[in-house]
Amino acid sequence: MQDLGISVLFQGKNFIRLLDGLWITVRISLISVAISLVLGIVLGIIMTKENPVIKVITRIYLEFVRIIPQLVLLFLVYFGVTKAFDIHLSGEISAIIVFSVWGTAEMGDLVRGALLSIPKHQYESGKAIGLTGMQVFGYIIIPQTVRRLVPLAINLITRMIKTTSLIALIGVVEVVKVGQQIIEASRLTVPSAALWIYGVIFFMYFIVCYPISLLAVKLEKAWKD
Repeated sequence: MQDLGISVLFQGKNFIRLLDGLWITVRISLISVAISLVLGIVLGIIMTKENPVIKVITRIYLEFVRIIPQLVLLFLVYFGVTKAFDIHLSGEISAIIVFSVWGTAEMGDLVRGALLSIPKHQYESGKAIGLTGMQVFGYIIIPQTVRRLVPLAINLITRMIKTTSLIALIGVVEVVKVGQQIIEASRLTVPSAALWIYGVIFFMYFIVCYPISLLAVKLEKAWKD
């Protein structure tokens, strides 16, 4: 019977290496997401201010991050900044910087939109019954904002996890890079290795991202009821 190539997964420590690479992917994603959530909330609140200078600065930042592809930003930080300023940044640190910058911009815009979607009469009603500004924000505005924001934020998290596959191009040995190494090492003995390796990587991303997406759907349905 012809060897279909699935055996390449279990040669040596190939499967363990893929799991180690997945952990690097998840670790970079989690750190970037944590930074993005904190800074994004702060940025979103700032973006609701009516100050014209703040509006211009935040809009330029947001458009800059949205227009330039993440891969270009990775190259700019890892190859450009390190050479121009003689700074040593590892691939992982460069990736965290880039994804944090991108995630902060996206999260900030989500927070801004969620805050501005709250009708003004909600603020006025709270003050009319004697609540202070902080109480209005804490008891009325934040709960409604969270309901609007959480499903969108979870979707952003899954996008960030999937986009981390780009860091293989700056030499970070994450799951995709490990897969490429295994395929290259097996190209003569197992010509069909790519099918099995990339298939396993697909399922690894699915296993990581699907529960997060499912959580967003469940929360959205629960809050609509």
